[in-house]
Order: sequence, then structure tokens, then C-alpha cells
Amino acid sequence: MKFIQKTDPMAYLPSQEQIKSDIMLRVLNERQNVDFDKFSAFDVQKALDKDNLNLTDLQALLSPVAANFLEEIVAKSKATKERYFGKNIYLFTPQYIANHCDNNCVYCGFKVGNDIKRAQLDENDIIKELENIAKTGLKEILILTGESQTKTPLNYIANACRLTKKYFDIVGVEIYPLNSDEYAILHDNGVDFVTVFQETYNPIKYGKIHLYGNKRVFPYRFNAQERALIGGMRGVAFAALLGIDDWRKDAMATALHASLIQAKYPHAEISISVPRLRPIINNNKINPRDVTERALLQVIAAYRLFLPYANITLSSRESAYFRDHAIALGVTKVSAGVSVAIGEHGGKDDESKGDGQFEISDNRDVNQMKIAIKNAGLTPVMSDYIYTGE
Repeated sequence: MKFIQKTDPMAYLPSQEQIKSDIMLRVLNERQNVDFDKFSAFDVQKALDKDNLNLTDLQALLSPVAANFLEEIVAKSKATKERYFGKNIYLFTPQYIANHCDNNCVYCGFKVGNDIKRAQLDENDIIKELENIAKTGLKEILILTGESQTKTPLNYIANACRLTKKYFDIVGVEIYPLNSDEYAILHDNGVDFVTVFQETYNPIKYGKIHLYGNKRVFPYRFNAQERALIGGMRGVAFAALLGIDDWRKDAMATALHASLIQAKYPHAEISISVPRLRPIINNNKINPRDVTERALLQVIAAYRLFLPYANITLSSRESAYFRDHAIALGVTKVSAGVSVAIGEHGGKDDESKGDGQFEISDNRDVNQMKIAIKNAGLTPVMSDYIYTGE
């Protein structure tokens, strides 16, 4: 393919759909102008005393001074989560079907040119993986690929999703961004929701770390969730990869982005993930040390109070110890039985066909996660979605 190199990361390509939306400009303006150091203990307490938080309250809860109120913030997050979700913790697993990528993103193990074992599952491989995952009792799955429109075109992904819907009640995708008509094709093949990580909401830093490939185009990626909803999806998920840039600003931008989409599309189911950087193959400089677990817990609690109805997902990037505590404090969904390699669900005797995107920390299987959830006094839930066929 012809790579996009040294181009304006804010400029669309001819093939990329542009929608009329002011959400990106609103989010970027708030991110640029926020001053977290201006907030006082009074501002944090004022936010804690409210049930319906505005953007200023969110900023106060993400501020440095709010770290001194972490116990109070987390306690209210726990109460808010139980008010809207009860004791439920939803379980899912990711299924990587390919790791080819056309982009050069400095922090990613899948990036083009990285010396890893590349692979792509064929239809028989996919069915074998799905059958083995389904045996665990899971009802929700997330289909992932690297971002290669050349190796994993839309029809390949759509067919994989059509097969997946035969085994699972809820199917999500985390792939390269699409136009709204392409999202409609995936929706017609059984996809319920779309996850897109913006990585960082700092467009300058974004351009520096996405060197070439279609992913270099910042606004096209930003507007992916809105195009997905236009294409008929019932849910969308948001995330910044915490640690790439100022985590407070990126967390605020993520939550604001999600809230503005929720306001514009009230029917949409909104989810937020809280991923931190994890080590990748051939780059030992990529690590999560810049965002502490206390900081991550502050983000989770701030998200919960600002977006009480949203799902908050905590992946197996994080340690078992942290996840076991966080599930009672605001998180509503966790992954289990995770493999980030290609083809590792084929059976105990099967080696992975391709290398993974990053290292995971919590490798517990579904039964082990169910036990951990129950031990925390919570209820593991596979799915509560009722499909009407409409």
C-alpha cells in the first residue's frame, strides 16, 4: 500500500467520510484550556456533594488535589455503581483474528515493520476458536484485528462477525475505523457495538507517534463512534491509552467525548475503557509506570461519577490484585480467559499462530474470574441483553 507519511494528521483522505459534527472541536478546546492546578479542596468537595456532575466537577475530581480525597471519591463511586448496576459485573473476552497492520504507531506491538510472527485466522480457525470460547459460558465477545484494510478487508471481518453471532449474544469489534455505510454492513452481520481507542486526544502528540498509515488521520478516528451509531450500532466504547500523554487531560477528554455522544444519541449504550500502556515485543520503553494504580483508580471513580449510566471496562492489562479491588469500586465489566495472540483458543496443544499486541497481566480463566467476582460479594453476569430480532 501507499503509506501516508509526513502529512497533516488533521487532514482527511479522499476515501474517509466526513460528518457534520462539532464534538471534536468542543473536546479539543476543553482539553487545551483546562488547568487542573486551579482546583482546590473546596471544588472537590463541591463535586462530591452533587449527584449530577458537570464538566467542571469532572475536572476537579481528576485534579492533583483530588488525590487527597481518593477514599471519599471511591466510596461515592462504589455507591453510584451499585445504584445503577447493582452487584453485577459483566464478563467478556477478546478474540484476535489477525495481527497484520498498515500503520506505524510507535507504542504498538502490531505496528508495520515490527519483527513479529504475523497471522490471520481462516474460517475454520475462527470457528474452532469460537467453539472453544463458547464452552466457557461466555456470551459476549470482542473481535479484534490489527489495522490493515489490505490484509483484513471489510468482507473478511464481516464474515467473521457473522460466524461469531451464531455462538454469542453480544458481538463487538475493535478494528480500524470505517465509514458509516461500512459500519452498517457489520451491523447487518451481527455486530452490536464498536470500540475505538483514540489513544491520545492531543492532536500534536498524536501526529508525532502515528508516523504513517490511515490511523495518522486524527479527526477520522475521533468521529468513528458517531459514524458507527449512524450506521446502526446500538453501542460505542471510548478510551485513551493512558500514559501516552497527560493522563488527566486525556481522561477528561475521553469522558467529555463520551458524554457529548450520549447527549446527541440518547439511545446509544456508552462504555469507557481505562487501558494503560503495556510492554510490547521489541520495545522495552513501552510500559505503564507513568500512570500509577492510584491514578487509575482516580480516573475510574471520576468516570463513574460523571457518567453514572456508562459501562466501565477494566481489561486484563491490569493485575489480578488491582482488578479484584476495582470491580467493587466502579467498574462494571471485565475480561476473562484472555489471549492477545492469534489462535490461542484453539486448544491446549495448539501453539499461537501469531504474536500478541501487548503483554497482559491477569491471565485468569473464566471460572477463576467468576470465583473472584463472587468472593468480592458481586455477581458475575454473562449477558442480560434480550435480543428481539429487530
